[in-house]
Amino acid sequence: MPVRFLRNASELADVSMESPLPVQVANAKPVPADTLLVATTNMFLSGERDLLGSTSTELPTLDACGQYRKLIWFYFRDGAAPTNYRVLARATDHNGAPLGTGWQELATGTLPGDANTWGRIDIPASGDGYYDQYRIVVERTSGSGYSLINKIVGVRG
Repeated sequence: MPVRFLRNASELADVSMESPLPVQVANAKPVPADTLLVATTNMFLSGERDLLGSTSTELPTLDACGQYRKLIWFYFRDGAAPTNYRVLARATDHNGAPLGTGWQELATGTLPGDANTWGRIDIPASGDGYYDQYRIVVERTSGSGYSLINKIVGVRG
């Protein structure tokens, strides 16, 4: 005797490879995401600076991020000037001091998009992050200045 289930309010269906028994995942928890940063970066200035406007190479843009598997950087650029970016990361000890000097470079490139467009960059692009500190640096390489509006979300799990 075949196993059957009610496909919709009036249709009975046999369980088969083509028509498997429908299941609902129980006790599944959504993966939480936290907003870590919302900032506007002034791209009218020249030189390399992080999303908060800092030119200090040792200051992180984001701190205490070790719980996040991945960061998602959303941005809106209101100008089309070519802009390079670098994503740097490092681990810290239990007191929050960096384990060593400098940063590990996770990504580098030119921000995609024209004027008045949205963009998204996953940090890291593949694999997991779990770094304690991140420094995200941008630099307009030519053209007219503009505002770069940023939001960074941390994804756990």
